[in-house]
Amino acid sequence: MLLTILGGCGAWPAAGQACSGHLVEHDGFRLLVDLGHATVPRLLERVGADRIDAVFISHGHPDHCADLNPLLRARTMRDDPPAALPVYSLPGALDAVLALDRPGVLTGAYVLHEFTAGSGFDIGPFRVQTRLLPHSVPNAGIRLTAGGQVLAYTGDSGPSPDRVELARGADLLLAEATHVEQVPEDSRRYLTSARQAGRQAREADARHLVLTHLQPGTDASAARAAAGAAGYDGEIGIATSGLSFDLS
Repeated sequence: MLLTILGGCGAWPAAGQACSGHLVEHDGFRLLVDLGHATVPRLLERVGADRIDAVFISHGHPDHCADLNPLLRARTMRDDPPAALPVYSLPGALDAVLALDRPGVLTGAYVLHEFTAGSGFDIGPFRVQTRLLPHSVPNAGIRLTAGGQVLAYTGDSGPSPDRVELARGADLLLAEATHVEQVPEDSRRYLTSARQAGRQAREADARHLVLTHLQPGTDASAARAAAGAAGYDGEIGIATSGLSFDLS
């Protein structure tokens, strides 16, 4: 399983970067997990829009799904459009982004598969398990298994035992860590710090931790240090556009 980071900024894309977006590949199948602001240009540097096999969106905030619109446009506004793209999301999460175009423009460009958080299903070669994790809107954490490897991704989420269970024994935990040490009081139920993510990775016995969704301007080295100070002694990375991780 190969993970390529398209973007790792929280809220808005910093200069030269992009918001949450990830390309996950296995046995020639290409799955996109989240498509926030500015991720499609990063994607198209690597692969054509018509070569994507499926999309999974964790929740409906635009820094996680806004670029679904340009992806679908790039697939359908051509002389030889590919087959409809399977798109997986929680019920209603994509209503706003799918309504950006006038009716009919994207007809046939996608097939929407809405699921209930907590359910499991297959997407191509990936076995998918989802969990409802606490956020200001419904958010589905995802655990992907393929070829004996496990990738866990939290989307955006406040602290929860379910984050630990989602990542239990994962080869790589891609964990939201918007803040370094402390989350502002009004967001503590909905977001997580790098220190908390490190503690959760330790409790889950995840082999590799990658911190993502850092607020633009955050000191990446401070975030990495905070995760390590929580007792996690595995490898710690920062999600940055262009980085790839081979889970084998």
